[in-house]
Amino acid sequence: MSELDNIYPHLQDLRKRVLRCALSIGVITIFLLTFHAAEIDFLGTTLYYPTPQPLDNIAAQITNSMRAELVPDKVQLIQTAPGQAFFSQVYIAALVGIVASVPIIIREFATFLKPALKEREINVGRTITVPAIGLFIGGCIFSYTLVIPYILDFLYKYGESAGLVTFLNIMDFVSFVLQFLLAFGISFQLPLAMYAISMSGMTDSKFWRRNLRYAIVAIVIFGAVITPDGSGVTMWFIAVPMLALYLAGMLVVERKERQTVKT
Repeated sequence: MSELDNIYPHLQDLRKRVLRCALSIGVITIFLLTFHAAEIDFLGTTLYYPTPQPLDNIAAQITNSMRAELVPDKVQLIQTAPGQAFFSQVYIAALVGIVASVPIIIREFATFLKPALKEREINVGRTITVPAIGLFIGGCIFSYTLVIPYILDFLYKYGESAGLVTFLNIMDFVSFVLQFLLAFGISFQLPLAMYAISMSGMTDSKFWRRNLRYAIVAIVIFGAVITPDGSGVTMWFIAVPMLALYLAGMLVVERKERQTVKT
């Protein structure tokens, strides 16, 4: 039997799992682009239920909420070509679909890798699944509530000080917001990645402390690369939280290692 014959079943299995993940994301995306979240008062509590309304869909409602909460005063949000508003809603719906599908994506990925993992590594994977989802959502919330509003306000104050009327393209706005949401959602996984690598036996707690200086340099460069301006200020909104996460991950690994030695 050739190596190709051995690999082919694994590729088929991977294809099926990728399709399941894509199907989950696609169904949620289409749902958000098709239905409107209508309000209903139930015993003094505002609840929401979906109603078919493609032109005023949930993605459009999210876009309006983002505009109201994130766009600075005196900045006009516009579209400069047909279809930009629609594609911006598609981007938003797809991001929500990805976030909502994270449990399925993690499950499919872990199941695919399970035959190649040792029992210790499988146990580590089960331990970090829920925290990974929580940290991803936490990173998005942190970015949405604290980082993005300040950065947008900071950048557009330059135009205000010059007496200019600022127009912000809807696609640029949505791309900017999604860029930061994904960056923070992924970067908040740093402590878990450190924990998983250490608990699987690939390295120990001393590795993270020994390479702290290199981690600082890499994190600062990462912050400079993904921020859109060259002021050198906004990058610290990325770098400082990541440095804190690195230190937190290092302390968690050291504590867990001490507990393992005692037992």
